[in-house]
Amino acid sequence: MNIPVAHTDPRPLHGKVVLVTGATQGMGRDLARHLAGDGATLLLHGRDPGRLQEAVDAVRAAAPGAAVRGYLADLADLDQVREMAARVIDAEPRLDVLVNNAAAGGGSEPARRDVSRQGHELRFAVNHLAPYALIRALLPLLTASAPARVVNVASIGQTPVDFDDVMLERGYEGLDAYCRSKLAMIMSTFDLAEELADRGVTVNAVHPAHLMDTPGVRAYGLTPVVGTAEGVAPTARLITDPALAGVTGRYFDRFTDARAHDEAYDPAARARLAEITERLTRVDGGSAGAGAGRRRPGE
Repeated sequence: MNIPVAHTDPRPLHGKVVLVTGATQGMGRDLARHLAGDGATLLLHGRDPGRLQEAVDAVRAAAPGAAVRGYLADLADLDQVREMAARVIDAEPRLDVLVNNAAAGGGSEPARRDVSRQGHELRFAVNHLAPYALIRALLPLLTASAPARVVNVASIGQTPVDFDDVMLERGYEGLDAYCRSKLAMIMSTFDLAEELADRGVTVNAVHPAHLMDTPGVRAYGLTPVVGTAEGVAPTARLITDPALAGVTGRYFDRFTDARAHDEAYDPAARARLAEITERLTRVDGGSAGAGAGRRRPGE
């Protein structure tokens, strides 16, 4: 008598659902293809409908049989961030991993100060406020799916937040704004990790690679040093490595558990940032302190 043998899918993300923001280009798109190959159900975020559909089709082609769904939102609009989170919660039975990868870089006109839909400095809004708001909005699904992981794609470029000019209304420069926003992201990573430690959700930040060949790097006028594939492995490790299952509240420089900028470990600075972040991301939050500026192109 032949007894059927049960086969377990050996892929590390089989049965897992992963949301990747900024998945229509650069490292985000490469990461999505890699994770689909690892068996994940992929939720891809983008802000351009055409590019989002192209990314979904490309990942499906690279991993035949993979479940891939697109979610449209402009992260420069906190209302759209929350609306996307609501759509994910309504449509998806679980969410095992959230990768906050989307970013606004230094820009092709670094002296031009753009602002978000809510009137916040653009880099601070897209690189810090939006990921924070998305984590908060998706927490019910993440905790229900625990153990779950949040991976914040940060940067080795980190500049202290100026609490007297958080929205950088004086002496604006795009790369400086980017570096301040990425340190803010790391600071909130540490706070959220402490808050969620007993809820089965880990939160870590990673600098995936230096000067990858991305549109943002080229737009600023920098010369790429490595391809985007170089950033995939360190990021994917935080998603799949069983040894990191309980690791939370860390900043990784690629594969190394590293120390972020000193301000990330300053309790007073973290508390000030947390108050500002909560105030600006709550549903009825205003744009106090945002000042004048130009809105994101196309808005």
